[in-house]
Amino acid sequence: MSGDIEHRGGHGYMRASDADRNAVAQRLQAAVDEGRLDLSDYDERLQHAYAARTYAELERVTADLPAPVPDRKVVAKEKAAVERAQWWDEWRSWLGGAIIMIGIWGATSLASGQFNAFWPAIPLGIWAAVLLASAVGGTSRRPD
Repeated sequence: MSGDIEHRGGHGYMRASDADRNAVAQRLQAAVDEGRLDLSDYDERLQHAYAARTYAELERVTADLPAPVPDRKVVAKEKAAVERAQWWDEWRSWLGGAIIMIGIWGATSLASGQFNAFWPAIPLGIWAAVLLASAVGGTSRRPD
């Protein structure tokens, strides 16, 4: 968790949850690790954070701290996970298209009483080549 408080409704007087208080506690710990707070200031703010009932009270605890900087390793892992999920989604789409096209080919072959030319190989081969090229090139077909 990055330490940001999500403002439900955008009102500071709304009640904060335990997760919100924990996020502020993590942000305070990061501020100690960065040398922005000493231990006594950290302890005092932590007590205020866990005693806070509203978003406004939580905001006062961190008002003089800069926004947290995302951890590059975490961001890189999240990006890799998203790219991997997109890759699997693209291949699932390919498989769905393959099932439909092969089904159409099979139905038309049965209707004609003979095996027709296996035409699904052409669109499926081109589609697979595009997917492989995007995987090798590190790009996705979908805009972000």
